[in-house]
Amino acid sequence: MRRALVGVAFLALAVPGAAFAHASLKHETPSFGEELKVSPRRVVLQFDQTVDALPRGIQVLTPSGKNLAGKPYVITAQRQLVAPVPTLRKGAYTIRWQALSNDGHIVSGVYTFGVGVPAPPVTAAVGAQGPTGTEDVVRWLYFVALALLVGGLGFRLLILRGHPLPPRAERRFFWVTGIGVVAILQVGIVAFLLRGEDMLQLPFSLFIYGDLSPLANGTRYGEAFIAMTLGFALTAAALYLAWLVERRWLLWLAFALGLVFASGLSLSGHSAADPPHSWLSELADYAHLTAAMLWVGGLVSMIVVVWHGAPELRRTAFLRFSRMATVLVAVLLAAGTYLSILRLPHVSDLWTTGYGQVLLVKLSLVALALLWGAAHHFLAAPRLAAGDGGTLFSRLGRSMLGESAVAMAVLLVAAVLVDSKPPPQPTPRAPVAAHDSRR
Repeated sequence: MRRALVGVAFLALAVPGAAFAHASLKHETPSFGEELKVSPRRVVLQFDQTVDALPRGIQVLTPSGKNLAGKPYVITAQRQLVAPVPTLRKGAYTIRWQALSNDGHIVSGVYTFGVGVPAPPVTAAVGAQGPTGTEDVVRWLYFVALALLVGGLGFRLLILRGHPLPPRAERRFFWVTGIGVVAILQVGIVAFLLRGEDMLQLPFSLFIYGDLSPLANGTRYGEAFIAMTLGFALTAAALYLAWLVERRWLLWLAFALGLVFASGLSLSGHSAADPPHSWLSELADYAHLTAAMLWVGGLVSMIVVVWHGAPELRRTAFLRFSRMATVLVAVLLAAGTYLSILRLPHVSDLWTTGYGQVLLVKLSLVALALLWGAAHHFLAAPRLAAGDGGTLFSRLGRSMLGESAVAMAVLLVAAVLVDSKPPPQPTPRAPVAAHDSRR
């Protein structure tokens, strides 16, 4: 069976994908993210094939949304789409463009530049939409997938160390982690496309031929997406080989890769981009994320892999996970408290700002989960350590399901929080010059 699956995988790699024939943007003037000292006289877009001009095919937009570009025209010999522009004042500008490709598809794109000022990020282009409710759900699914993969691997390697799993539990383990890594790749692509669609503001029929290079190459988010997608593809390969050849070191490799590339979220989020950010805020965010992944993924693995797949390991796994969960909770609380203080300049921001209100909901759910976990640690664990099982196991299974549901809700609120904008930091006051009293 496993050899057959290897053959299918190689066959899939051998079959070439269909090639797209639509035009692609090769160079633009002004270029993306450029800060010009003087106003450009025209906008020039050069493609890898000839294109036809569309009405309003090039728009140069002011922050208020006013289009300053003239009627676009094509220079066929040079494969260029050109539009004249008047003298631009000092400020930030957005270019939105569309062109008709030879294959009949409309290709589109958006980028920003500045005249005398730095160009804004493309995610702040005129007309771009902020995160939506759909993106919150997709990000939540991404967090869940990370927990299944990294938390599931951590549970297998750290909690169940020295204990071989029966075949049924082993299959459940690979199902949990396999679903996790596949979901990371697929949900990550969906999240990137949704962000791009919100940026381009195009119907899907036109969006699929949109130019997403400014988002992929010009933002922390895009660069992290590319690195994480490639990294988790390697993680998937290591996990697949671990299942195929039954080598434990490959599980350790997959676990290490998962931990490393999950850091992309911390290196591209609020802790890395919004003031006052520093390496310490990035580290705290990563510690917070890692502890959450190991905790939530460990809970799911406890229920799916051990409770229903290896009943003989319930006592050992529960006692070990209870001890590790204590450390994870301490890391969660310490890192979360530090980040909250960093992002909320005033205590009143907790109830007067949208970010603070979402954070309050998250803190309430975390407190509920902590109480649940404390009951397991201080009430159930001592009874199991003393050899008391029986009906306690069945009650514990239902109780851990409830704790897992609360943990999933925490991840959902965390996804909303990541897409929320923290309140602005207070502007430091300029020092007041001392007056000389000696006259």
